[in-house]
Amino acid sequence: MTDDVSGAVIPTGFDMPVEPLRRATHYTGDPGCIAEARAFAAQFLEQLRTEWCAAVDGRTDGEVQLVVSELVTNADRHSNGPYVLELEGTDSAVVVGVYDSSAALPHPYPKDPERIGRHGLEIVHAIAAEVTVERVPVGKRVRARVRLRPDAGPDATG
Repeated sequence: MTDDVSGAVIPTGFDMPVEPLRRATHYTGDPGCIAEARAFAAQFLEQLRTEWCAAVDGRTDGEVQLVVSELVTNADRHSNGPYVLELEGTDSAVVVGVYDSSAALPHPYPKDPERIGRHGLEIVHAIAAEVTVERVPVGKRVRARVRLRPDAGPDATG
């Protein structure tokens, strides 16, 4: 929107949001939470496409959902209590944040192709442009920023 000198707001038709799209939900660890988190992320990405005209192709959609799945799985396995999934996005990136009640900070294990399991954080680091871990008053927060590919259209499969 554009402000006129008289104080009137004149719609331009090209208005873009100025605040990132933000959504959050919480889970208790009941069976099916990880699938619910992935569905929540899919709905968020669709809203990001619509409201931000974000170019989220099939590959990026899968990457964001994989990061959500890995971080929620870690919170589900390693915390004794509910956890919160927070998504924030613009037309250039999506930030996936998970808060849980465990004060123990996650750490990546050394690369070992023979190790069974414990590859979640390694996967997140491979996909995300940035991963941060911090203690918060009631546990920790893990955040991963996934870049959206600027050359991708909404129908691209990447």
